[in-house]
Amino acid sequence: MLKQQYEYVLSSRNTLLTYISTISEQDFLTDNSSFGRGSIRNLLVHICQTYCAWIGERALGIKQEFLPFENYRTLSDCLSYFAQVDEYIGLFTEKFKGNELLQIELQRNGESLIVNPLKLFTHVITHEFHHKGQIMSLSRHLGYTPVDADIIR
Repeated sequence: MLKQQYEYVLSSRNTLLTYISTISEQDFLTDNSSFGRGSIRNLLVHICQTYCAWIGERALGIKQEFLPFENYRTLSDCLSYFAQVDEYIGLFTEKFKGNELLQIELQRNGESLIVNPLKLFTHVITHEFHHKGQIMSLSRHLGYTPVDADIIR
């Protein structure tokens, strides 16, 4: 079920990324402090970092190196990071297939958390959609007309 749900997320994400490809490089990097992480680029990188922290590092035990936003200059750089996210999600869905409600222990900031894979997966995908909304709003402030990137469109 998680795998199918992620396919829906990917469809929505691909719509968003295709839309972002129409945004100028300057606007892609333009900071606006009203939108959390500041720029479309920063929001995309933050989405990836969150997947990599929760799924890659905490759930799968894969050590991560979180590079500064400035290391991702283009949409293509962000697409490469999303490819890493997709790989982690594939490993995660295989690892917990049939055990989505199994309680697992994770570490966050030196504290132990008990969650199940379904809750963890829900956390990262809803986080992505929250920031997708910010990206759409930010692009509107930059003079663009956002597309419909909902799951059902």
